[in-house]
Amino acid sequence: MKMRIQPRLSKRQEMSELTSRLRRHSRKITGPREAILKILQKKACPLTTREILAATPRNQCDLATVYRSMHLLEEMRMVKRVDFGDGTARFELVGGGTREHHHHLVCNRCKAVVELDECFLPEIESRLAAANGFTAVTHKLEFFGVCSRCQKHSPTVNRKP
Repeated sequence: MKMRIQPRLSKRQEMSELTSRLRRHSRKITGPREAILKILQKKACPLTTREILAATPRNQCDLATVYRSMHLLEEMRMVKRVDFGDGTARFELVGGGTREHHHHLVCNRCKAVVELDECFLPEIESRLAAANGFTAVTHKLEFFGVCSRCQKHSPTVNRKP
């Protein structure tokens, strides 16, 4: 099932910024890596490796190359792995500002994704860390529901009061 996205307004990283990050880590700017970065740069939602492969120009790379590239980019903290509870890994670019940390709202039916800039958890993180003697506490949080479009097509959707 294809994913729809409602993009958020954010500054996309320039391609030169992305390639210079690779160079700083002594990594080559190969054709497949550049194609993958361009795809992730243009898309406003996390993509699976197969979606990335489908968006690459024909014969640019194969699935194994996409897997290796995503592993490298994740290791370099240029991409972040996201799991929407279906066991499928998705990837999105990690950038400065609000792109660094955000959450998603996912429709259980059509798989539409809305990226949320708002995060109310830093205070909770701090409290949990202090109470339990932890440091460097982080979190991952995704929200799931039924979008308004799916509600219109199926009016019997259970709605919370």
